[in-house]
Amino acid sequence: MFEIKPWDAGIYRQQTRRSTFILAVTFLALAMLLSSLAVMFFGTPGGDNLRFNLGGVIVAVLAMVALLRGYFWSQPWMAAAVYGWQLKRSLMSVTNVMHQVKAGVQAEDPAAMKLLRFYHLGLAQMHQLDANSSDQGSLAREADDHLAKMQALGLEGEQPRLDPAWIEAVKRVPGGR
Repeated sequence: MFEIKPWDAGIYRQQTRRSTFILAVTFLALAMLLSSLAVMFFGTPGGDNLRFNLGGVIVAVLAMVALLRGYFWSQPWMAAAVYGWQLKRSLMSVTNVMHQVKAGVQAEDPAAMKLLRFYHLGLAQMHQLDANSSDQGSLAREADDHLAKMQALGLEGEQPRLDPAWIEAVKRVPGGR
């Protein structure tokens, strides 16, 4: 279950730039090292060693995936990037069933109402963290209208958690497909 947490946008961007830099430098070093080793052990001096260089880069990509998931993911300097990835992944899970969510909102289904509210809150945070203010005006109006509708129905307006059960409930609603 994902939960929206407060983040300072400046600190978030600073930390994600730092983690991106660390990952890029690590990948470059690995790719150069592995390509050089492949050419040194399997290549021919003065020959065409493109396939060994390419093989070293491919192995470096695979090694980076393993390092990212096995070691880097849990490091404190990756916290902002991991949070951003989880936020975007959670928003995508709602986006994937958005036509069903909207049909559920029209039918005043509580699960759909909560999902749409979570989506609005998460999208607003994502725009803030990424410094994307172009869509915030229309999103804010839509979110405010939806919040008023939720409050009129007696539903809690704060929905900082994405409950996977809401997505499953929205998928099961007849006519929402």
